[in-house]
Amino acid sequence: MHAQDVLSIFKQTGALLEGHFQLTSGLHSNQYFQCAKVLQYPDHCATLCTVLATDARGRSVQAVVAPALGGIVVGQEVGRQLGVRTMFTERKDGTMQLRRGFEIGHGERVLVCEDVVTTGGSVNEVIDLVRQAGGEVVGVSCIVDRSGGTVTFPGYPGKHTAVLTMTAVTYQPDQCPLCAAGSAAVKPGSRGSK
Repeated sequence: MHAQDVLSIFKQTGALLEGHFQLTSGLHSNQYFQCAKVLQYPDHCATLCTVLATDARGRSVQAVVAPALGGIVVGQEVGRQLGVRTMFTERKDGTMQLRRGFEIGHGERVLVCEDVVTTGGSVNEVIDLVRQAGGEVVGVSCIVDRSGGTVTFPGYPGKHTAVLTMTAVTYQPDQCPLCAAGSAAVKPGSRGSK
C-alpha cells in the first residue's frame, strides 16, 4: 500500500486527529493516530493487516502477541490471516504481563504486533516478556510507525514492518510549544484503562 492510501483511510474514518495530545510515551504531539477508528471497519482492518501478514509469511510464525489495548485487534487479524493463535498482554500494577491463562512455549516463534509505535516502549516490554517466557521473537509489525523508521527494539535486532512510516512531530512536555501557548494536552490512548 502507498502511504497516501493509508493516510486516506485514516482521514476518511476520522482516525487521524489534529490538536494537542499526550502520547502513551508521555511525549506531546499535534497529531494522534486513533487506530481503533480505522480497525472498527473489518474491511479496512483486513486490508491493513494483510500487509503485515504477507510480510510475516516465511518466518514460520507459531503465535502472535500484542499489547492491550491498541494491538489486540491488529494481532487478532494478523493471527487469523497467518492461521496461528493470538494472545495479548496487559498491564497489571504497572507491569506488562501475560494473563488469562496465555502461555508461550519454549522456543515458540512469536510475531509481536502493535497498532502505533512512537518510542516502542510497549513493544519492547512485550518482546522482553516473550523472551522471558522462552519464546523467540521472529518479527515486529505495526500499522503506523510514527518514528520515521528510527525506533529500535533491542530484544529483536531485525527490521520491523509498518504499513505506514512517518516522522511525527513530538515534544518533551516541558518544551512543548502547544503547552506554552496555553493549550492543554488530551490523552486519547488506552494506557491506564481499566
